[in-house]
Amino acid sequence: MEMLEKILNINSNYVIIGLLALFFLMEQVLSNPFSFRRRGEHLIQNLLLLISLTLLNLFVLVWQVKLMDWLNAQRIGLLFLFELPIWVKLILSVMLYDFTTYWIHRAAHKVPLLWRLHRVHHSDVKMDSSTTFRFHPLEMILVYQVGNVLTVTLFGTDVFSMALYYFILNIFLFLEHANLNYPSWINKTFGLLFVMPDHHRVHHQQNQFYTDSNYADIFIIWDRLFRTFKTLSHSEMKYGLIEFENPKRQTFMYLIKSPFSDPKDKE
Repeated sequence: MEMLEKILNINSNYVIIGLLALFFLMEQVLSNPFSFRRRGEHLIQNLLLLISLTLLNLFVLVWQVKLMDWLNAQRIGLLFLFELPIWVKLILSVMLYDFTTYWIHRAAHKVPLLWRLHRVHHSDVKMDSSTTFRFHPLEMILVYQVGNVLTVTLFGTDVFSMALYYFILNIFLFLEHANLNYPSWINKTFGLLFVMPDHHRVHHQQNQFYTDSNYADIFIIWDRLFRTFKTLSHSEMKYGLIEFENPKRQTFMYLIKSPFSDPKDKE
Protein backbone atom coordinates (compact mmCIF):
# COMPACT_ATOMS: atom_id res chain seq x y z
CA MET A 1 0.00 0.00 0.00
CA GLU A 2 2.88 2.37 0.77
CA MET A 3 4.31 1.84 -2.72
CA LEU A 4 0.90 2.48 -4.27
CA GLU A 5 0.57 5.71 -2.31
CA LYS A 6 3.92 6.90 -3.63
CA ILE A 7 2.87 6.15 -7.21
CA LEU A 8 -0.45 7.94 -6.82
CA ASN A 9 1.26 10.97 -5.28
CA ILE A 10 3.00 11.61 -8.61
CA ASN A 11 1.48 14.68 -10.24
CA SER A 12 -1.12 13.43 -12.72
CA ASN A 13 0.04 16.00 -15.28
CA TYR A 14 3.48 14.36 -15.30
CA VAL A 15 1.85 10.98 -15.83
CA ILE A 16 -0.17 12.28 -18.79
CA ILE A 17 2.84 14.01 -20.37
CA GLY A 18 4.93 10.87 -19.93
CA LEU A 19 2.27 8.64 -21.48
CA LEU A 20 1.76 11.06 -24.37
CA ALA A 21 5.49 11.20 -25.08
CA LEU A 22 5.73 7.39 -25.01
CA PHE A 23 2.71 6.66 -27.21
CA PHE A 24 3.29 9.55 -29.62
CA LEU A 25 6.87 8.35 -30.14
CA MET A 26 5.70 4.78 -30.77
CA GLU A 27 3.20 6.08 -33.33
CA GLN A 28 6.08 7.68 -35.26
CA VAL A 29 8.39 4.65 -35.31
CA LEU A 30 5.98 1.70 -35.44
CA SER A 31 3.48 0.71 -38.11
CA ASN A 32 0.04 2.35 -37.96
CA PRO A 33 -3.33 0.77 -38.84
CA PHE A 34 -4.64 4.11 -40.16
CA SER A 35 -2.85 6.68 -42.34
CA PHE A 36 -2.26 10.05 -40.70
CA ARG A 37 -0.81 13.33 -41.99
CA ARG A 38 -0.10 16.67 -40.28
CA ARG A 39 0.32 14.98 -36.91
CA GLY A 40 2.11 17.97 -35.37
CA GLU A 41 -0.76 20.36 -36.08
CA HIS A 42 -3.26 17.79 -34.78
CA LEU A 43 -1.21 17.40 -31.58
CA ILE A 44 -1.12 21.16 -30.94
CA GLN A 45 -4.91 21.54 -31.18
CA ASN A 46 -5.45 18.71 -28.72
CA LEU A 47 -2.77 20.01 -26.36
CA LEU A 48 -4.59 23.35 -26.20
CA LEU A 49 -7.68 21.47 -25.00
CA LEU A 50 -5.60 19.70 -22.36
CA ILE A 51 -4.14 22.99 -21.13
CA SER A 52 -7.58 24.61 -20.87
CA LEU A 53 -8.88 21.63 -18.88
CA THR A 54 -5.86 21.70 -16.57
CA LEU A 55 -6.38 25.39 -15.84
CA LEU A 56 -10.07 24.87 -15.05
CA ASN A 57 -9.21 21.96 -12.78
CA LEU A 58 -7.08 24.25 -10.62
CA PHE A 59 -10.29 25.93 -9.46
CA VAL A 60 -12.59 22.91 -9.32
CA LEU A 61 -10.55 19.95 -8.07
CA VAL A 62 -9.85 21.36 -4.60
CA TRP A 63 -13.56 21.85 -3.89
CA GLN A 64 -14.42 18.48 -5.34
CA VAL A 65 -11.94 16.72 -3.03
CA LYS A 66 -13.23 18.64 0.02
CA LEU A 67 -16.81 17.64 -0.80
CA MET A 68 -15.84 13.99 -1.28
CA ASP A 69 -13.95 13.94 2.05
CA TRP A 70 -16.98 15.46 3.79
CA LEU A 71 -19.27 12.78 2.33
CA ASN A 72 -16.89 10.08 3.55
CA ALA A 73 -16.81 11.66 7.01
CA GLN A 74 -20.61 11.33 7.13
CA ARG A 75 -20.20 7.62 6.17
CA ILE A 76 -22.55 8.04 3.23
CA GLY A 77 -22.64 5.28 0.61
CA LEU A 78 -23.10 1.56 0.10
CA LEU A 79 -19.56 0.46 0.99
CA PHE A 80 -19.93 1.83 4.52
CA LEU A 81 -22.52 -0.88 5.18
CA PHE A 82 -19.88 -3.63 4.99
CA GLU A 83 -16.54 -4.40 6.61
CA LEU A 84 -14.24 -5.25 3.71
CA PRO A 85 -10.48 -5.81 3.41
CA ILE A 86 -8.82 -2.65 2.14
CA TRP A 87 -7.72 -4.26 -1.16
CA VAL A 88 -11.19 -5.58 -1.86
CA LYS A 89 -12.70 -2.19 -1.18
CA LEU A 90 -10.09 -0.54 -3.40
CA ILE A 91 -10.79 -2.85 -6.35
CA LEU A 92 -14.54 -2.48 -5.92
CA SER A 93 -14.19 1.30 -5.76
CA VAL A 94 -12.25 1.44 -9.02
CA MET A 95 -14.92 -0.71 -10.67
CA LEU A 96 -17.69 1.51 -9.27
CA TYR A 97 -16.07 4.68 -10.64
CA ASP A 98 -15.92 2.97 -14.01
CA PHE A 99 -19.52 1.76 -13.66
CA THR A 100 -20.78 5.30 -13.01
CA THR A 101 -18.70 6.66 -15.89
CA TYR A 102 -20.22 4.05 -18.21
CA TRP A 103 -23.73 5.37 -17.52
CA ILE A 104 -22.66 9.01 -17.72
CA HIS A 105 -20.93 8.32 -21.03
CA ARG A 106 -24.04 6.54 -22.29
CA ALA A 107 -26.19 9.51 -21.25
CA ALA A 108 -23.78 11.86 -23.05
CA HIS A 109 -24.75 10.14 -26.30
CA LYS A 110 -28.50 10.20 -25.65
CA VAL A 111 -29.18 13.56 -23.95
CA PRO A 112 -28.96 16.37 -26.56
CA LEU A 113 -27.46 18.94 -24.18
CA LEU A 114 -24.74 16.52 -23.03
CA TRP A 115 -24.07 15.39 -26.59
CA ARG A 116 -23.33 18.98 -27.62
CA LEU A 117 -20.37 18.86 -25.25
CA HIS A 118 -19.37 15.24 -25.82
CA ARG A 119 -19.33 15.43 -29.62
CA VAL A 120 -16.07 17.41 -29.30
CA HIS A 121 -14.38 14.13 -28.39
CA HIS A 122 -15.95 12.40 -31.40
CA SER A 123 -15.04 15.28 -33.72
CA ASP A 124 -11.57 13.86 -34.29
CA VAL A 125 -11.49 12.40 -37.80
CA LYS A 126 -7.85 11.27 -37.43
CA MET A 127 -7.51 9.59 -34.07
CA ASP A 128 -4.19 9.11 -32.29
CA SER A 129 -2.80 9.18 -28.75
CA SER A 130 -3.51 12.91 -28.35
CA THR A 131 -7.23 12.25 -28.89
CA THR A 132 -7.12 10.97 -25.31
CA PHE A 133 -7.62 14.52 -24.07
CA ARG A 134 -9.77 15.91 -26.87
CA PHE A 135 -12.66 16.76 -24.57
CA HIS A 136 -14.48 20.01 -24.08
CA PRO A 137 -13.32 21.36 -20.69
CA LEU A 138 -16.90 22.06 -19.61
CA GLU A 139 -17.84 18.42 -20.15
CA MET A 140 -15.04 17.19 -17.93
CA ILE A 141 -15.85 19.70 -15.19
CA LEU A 142 -19.66 19.79 -15.27
CA VAL A 143 -20.35 16.18 -16.21
CA TYR A 144 -17.55 13.79 -15.26
CA GLN A 145 -16.36 15.61 -12.13
CA VAL A 146 -19.96 15.73 -10.91
CA GLY A 147 -20.10 12.02 -11.75
CA ASN A 148 -17.20 11.40 -9.35
CA VAL A 149 -19.10 13.10 -6.53
CA LEU A 150 -22.18 11.04 -7.44
CA THR A 151 -20.11 7.84 -7.16
CA VAL A 152 -18.91 8.83 -3.68
CA THR A 153 -22.46 9.70 -2.62
CA LEU A 154 -23.99 6.43 -3.84
CA PHE A 155 -21.24 3.95 -3.08
CA GLY A 156 -18.98 5.49 -0.43
CA THR A 157 -15.81 5.44 -2.52
CA ASP A 158 -13.01 7.83 -1.55
CA VAL A 159 -10.43 10.19 -3.04
CA PHE A 160 -7.61 7.63 -2.85
CA SER A 161 -9.54 5.08 -4.92
CA MET A 162 -10.47 7.86 -7.37
CA ALA A 163 -6.77 8.65 -7.79
CA LEU A 164 -6.08 4.97 -8.50
CA TYR A 165 -8.99 4.85 -10.95
CA TYR A 166 -7.66 7.83 -12.91
CA PHE A 167 -4.11 6.45 -12.90
CA ILE A 168 -5.36 3.21 -14.47
CA LEU A 169 -7.82 5.08 -16.71
CA ASN A 170 -5.11 7.28 -18.23
CA ILE A 171 -3.12 4.20 -19.28
CA PHE A 172 -6.21 2.62 -20.83
CA LEU A 173 -7.21 5.82 -22.65
CA PHE A 174 -3.81 6.11 -24.33
CA LEU A 175 -3.89 2.44 -25.29
CA GLU A 176 -7.40 2.81 -26.71
CA HIS A 177 -6.80 5.95 -28.77
CA ALA A 178 -3.26 5.38 -30.01
CA ASN A 179 -2.80 4.78 -33.74
CA LEU A 180 -0.89 1.51 -33.22
CA ASN A 181 -1.21 -2.07 -34.33
CA TYR A 182 -1.98 -4.47 -31.50
CA PRO A 183 -1.90 -8.28 -31.64
CA SER A 184 -5.32 -9.78 -32.36
CA TRP A 185 -5.10 -12.28 -29.52
CA ILE A 186 -5.53 -9.60 -26.85
CA ASN A 187 -9.22 -9.22 -27.80
CA LYS A 188 -9.82 -12.89 -27.08
CA THR A 189 -8.07 -12.84 -23.71
CA PHE A 190 -7.92 -9.49 -21.91
CA GLY A 191 -10.82 -8.29 -24.06
CA LEU A 192 -13.24 -10.54 -22.22
CA LEU A 193 -12.97 -8.29 -19.16
CA PHE A 194 -11.20 -5.10 -20.18
CA VAL A 195 -11.70 -2.51 -22.93
CA MET A 196 -9.21 -3.16 -25.72
CA PRO A 197 -8.18 -0.69 -28.47
CA ASP A 198 -10.30 -2.44 -31.09
CA HIS A 199 -13.35 -2.08 -28.83
CA HIS A 200 -12.90 1.65 -28.41
CA ARG A 201 -12.13 2.22 -32.09
CA VAL A 202 -15.63 0.96 -32.85
CA HIS A 203 -16.96 3.66 -30.51
CA HIS A 204 -15.29 6.32 -32.68
CA GLN A 205 -16.75 4.95 -35.89
CA GLN A 206 -18.64 7.62 -37.88
CA ASN A 207 -21.74 5.46 -38.31
CA GLN A 208 -24.00 6.36 -35.37
CA PHE A 209 -25.04 2.71 -34.96
CA TYR A 210 -21.48 1.98 -33.81
CA THR A 211 -20.79 5.32 -32.17
CA ASP A 212 -23.55 4.52 -29.68
CA SER A 213 -21.77 1.43 -28.35
CA ASN A 214 -18.76 0.32 -26.30
CA TYR A 215 -19.14 3.10 -23.72
CA ALA A 216 -16.90 1.58 -21.04
CA ASP A 217 -13.43 2.96 -20.36
CA ILE A 218 -11.74 0.15 -18.40
CA PHE A 219 -14.14 -2.77 -17.92
CA ILE A 220 -15.85 -3.92 -21.12
CA ILE A 221 -18.09 -6.12 -18.96
CA TRP A 222 -20.48 -3.16 -18.56
CA ASP A 223 -21.11 -3.12 -22.31
CA ARG A 224 -21.45 -6.88 -22.41
CA LEU A 225 -23.89 -6.90 -19.47
CA PHE A 226 -26.04 -4.02 -20.71
CA ARG A 227 -25.99 -5.05 -24.39
CA THR A 228 -24.13 -2.07 -25.81
CA PHE A 229 -21.16 -4.11 -27.04
CA LYS A 230 -20.43 -4.10 -30.80
CA THR A 231 -17.56 -5.16 -33.05
CA LEU A 232 -16.36 -3.95 -36.44
CA SER A 233 -13.38 -4.81 -38.65
CA HIS A 234 -10.61 -2.25 -39.26
CA SER A 235 -11.35 -2.13 -42.97
CA GLU A 236 -14.81 -0.68 -42.32
CA MET A 237 -13.78 1.98 -39.83
CA LYS A 238 -14.00 5.70 -40.48
CA TYR A 239 -13.45 8.00 -37.52
CA GLY A 240 -15.16 11.19 -36.45
CA LEU A 241 -18.40 13.01 -37.22
CA ILE A 242 -19.41 14.12 -40.71
CA GLU A 243 -20.06 17.71 -39.64
CA PHE A 244 -16.46 18.07 -38.41
CA GLU A 245 -14.68 16.85 -41.54
CA ASN A 246 -13.88 20.40 -42.69
CA PRO A 247 -10.28 21.10 -41.47
CA LYS A 248 -11.42 24.50 -40.19
CA ARG A 249 -13.61 22.66 -37.71
CA GLN A 250 -10.65 20.81 -36.23
CA THR A 251 -9.16 23.90 -34.60
CA PHE A 252 -9.09 24.55 -30.87
CA MET A 253 -11.23 27.69 -31.07
CA TYR A 254 -13.91 26.06 -33.20
CA LEU A 255 -14.08 23.04 -30.88
CA ILE A 256 -14.43 25.28 -27.83
CA LYS A 257 -17.30 27.21 -29.46
CA SER A 258 -18.99 24.22 -31.12
CA PRO A 259 -21.35 23.23 -28.23
CA PHE A 260 -22.96 26.65 -28.52
CA SER A 261 -23.64 26.44 -32.26
CA ASP A 262 -25.05 23.97 -34.74
CA PRO A 263 -22.11 22.31 -36.54
CA LYS A 264 -24.44 21.45 -39.43
CA ASP A 265 -24.69 25.14 -40.29
CA LYS A 266 -22.67 26.13 -43.33
CA GLU A 267 -19.78 28.51 -42.81
